Amino acid sequence: MTTENIITIRAPEEKIFETAADLSMWPTILPHYRWIRYTEKSPTRNVVVMAAKRGWIPVQWTSEQEIDRVKKEIRFRHLKAFTKGMLVVWTFSPKQEGVEVRIRHELKPTIPLIGTFIAEQIIGKFFIAFIANQTLRYMKKYVEENYET
Repeated sequence: MTTENIITIRAPEEKIFETAADLSMWPTILPHYRWIRYTEKSPTRNVVVMAAKRGWIPVQWTSEQEIDRVKKEIRFRHLKAFTKGMLVVWTFSPKQEGVEVRIRHELKPTIPLIGTFIAEQIIGKFFIAFIANQTLRYMKKYVEENYET
């Protein structure tokens, strides 16, 4: 199962990247995030428990985050629950009209009862794609309002 969410943001690439990388800001600037708790923290690698909501449904997961400032990538690997093993990659590509921000989720279901259809429809489209879309929309709003191009 693979999902991709893409948005163009009109702001300096460095400001977009650093805002996306700073998970401590997310519950403040992204209203669908309830909280984020660090269990390990460093400038380039973190382990976090993240809690968001999909509409009224609360969701929670544990991720390892890697911040690659050279490649301009933010990578996550989900460590627990239904999305264990999922890889998430944020990329930032300057374009004429702004910076294209892309979030790609890749998940191979490891729980036998969860087939491809359920993974794609429920986990992929209903939860992941929806939450990632919200994340990009609110990230765009925050960065464009706070950093001029």
